[in-house]
Amino acid sequence: MGEHVYLESDGKLLLVYDDGTGPAIPQSGRIDYDVDSEIIRLPTKDEVDNFGITWDAIRTNKFRLGQEEHTVTHGKPVIDWPGEWAWKDSVISDNAVDPVARESVYRTIHRVVSKVMVINSRNQVLMAKVSRGFFSGCWTLPGGFVDYGEHPREAAVREAMEELGIEISIDDPKGEVGDAFGSDDGAIIREEIFNEDGINWVSFTYRCSGEFEEREIIPKDDEIEEARWFSKTDALGVAVSIFDIEAISTID
Repeated sequence: MGEHVYLESDGKLLLVYDDGTGPAIPQSGRIDYDVDSEIIRLPTKDEVDNFGITWDAIRTNKFRLGQEEHTVTHGKPVIDWPGEWAWKDSVISDNAVDPVARESVYRTIHRVVSKVMVINSRNQVLMAKVSRGFFSGCWTLPGGFVDYGEHPREAAVREAMEELGIEISIDDPKGEVGDAFGSDDGAIIREEIFNEDGINWVSFTYRCSGEFEEREIIPKDDEIEEARWFSKTDALGVAVSIFDIEAISTID
């Protein structure tokens, strides 16, 4: 079965048993599951119709698990709070839940990245040419994934040190990570889905001032090929990330 429907409302997810009946309820932490047990899965469109549920399609994701291609249509049900549906959080840790359902839940979780525009007195922005990862061989703003329990502003400061060996300070006018200081962190927050896989990204891009000579910048050996200051025009010419392009475009 390669066609599935993912209906979620207020943290509740519609799941069915293998015969299409339900709603099915997963058991968090269940590991005792074998081929004779009844599987819990996402419904088909026909099965959703059988429940009499009206819903609006939001987007369609396509991905492969093993040798099988799957299409999952995400929708918003027109329904009051679905108390009889499964809690989304219980899906991942139940071995009786079909991998397509678990993978679909996983893909709804946002990946959070944090970046920083370091701008010098000549109104140039510091960029790094990365040697691994999604943008390998391309110029990007310093940044990376936000660690668990870490504020995006802290992540931007950490990534600048890890990638380029530079110590920066980003204004924190609300005191979100300590004592308040400064007036403007230039924060730009954007959400994006890059492809039909349906992976969600949220990007925080901050802005700060910095004067660093070439000798003060120490690119991380296994991650950064080189670092360089660019004018706004030149930076926009080499930038490939839509997050970076949007941020650089705000430079005066």
